Amino acid sequence: EEVRGPSDALIIVDVLNDFCEGGALHVAGGDDIVPLCNALAARFEHVVYAQDWHTQGHDSFASSHEGKEPYGSYEAHYGEQTLWPDHCVQGSEGARFHPDLKVPAEATVVRKGFRQSIDSYSAFRDNDHRSGTGLADALRELGVR
Repeated sequence: EEVRGPSDALIIVDVLNDFCEGGALHVAGGDDIVPLCNALAARFEHVVYAQDWHTQGHDSFASSHEGKEPYGSYEAHYGEQTLWPDHCVQGSEGARFHPDLKVPAEATVVRKGFRQSIDSYSAFRDNDHRSGTGLADALRELGVR
């Protein structure tokens, strides 16, 4: 299997406990991606891991809006925002990478969704389309094109 060059990177996004089986916002079959991520990561010199990293009481949580339910929405300052169950709270077990995902101790990890009032679906920028997550800077620093 070909190993990618120094200007290439693999970005692994949100392979976190809360998005896998038994998590607060699990995706059916979410655990199934872990072996593929590990196999692909072995082929890259640079692997960057993106991690949802919400504050307690994040504005995207339904629990932060009286009378609102998960999967409803509200009008945020940047537009319509889906309301989610509490998930990937900073420092929680749900915010940790899946236990079978091989994340080296020296890995580059970019955290997203950490601003209290702005969610982040993209690993590159927050939902306001202005605030960056730091991923672009991390890739530049690694020499990734």
